[in-house]
Amino acid sequence: MSAETFKIDFETSIGPWLGRTVKMVDYHLQEAFDRHGLDMTKEQMVILKKLHEQDGINQNELASLTYRDKSSLARLISKMESKKYIRRVQSKEDKRNNEIFITEEGLKILAETRPVIQEVIDVMEQGINKEDKALIINTLKKVQNNFNLKSI
Repeated sequence: MSAETFKIDFETSIGPWLGRTVKMVDYHLQEAFDRHGLDMTKEQMVILKKLHEQDGINQNELASLTYRDKSSLARLISKMESKKYIRRVQSKEDKRNNEIFITEEGLKILAETRPVIQEVIDVMEQGINKEDKALIINTLKKVQNNFNLKSI
């Protein structure tokens, strides 16, 4: 395949800009967690937030809600269990499934992350007015909807 046949304009496509931005947010969020002495990753924070909203959710459903494959979620859950942020309980309805619960320690660390997350959001949104922010959010919703309509 020649260079000509693989011609995509990465400067005017949403994907590369979105990818770079997500990597920057991830980097700065992790740096902020570390700077504040929080033993937390973005992935763990997302799980704790979901459990705070839906405690006791089935592990398979949690994988789907967080767009993670089952094996990577299982590893993440094991790590979080060792930190005492969550606990795994075998489902009474289906012994093959686990229900995941947030612990007091998980609630505590989640509360400690809130001001740190807000700090990163404040930096990220600096100089962006309400109209531009609404336009960005609306555009990203359209991108997400495009993926929900089609299977790749």
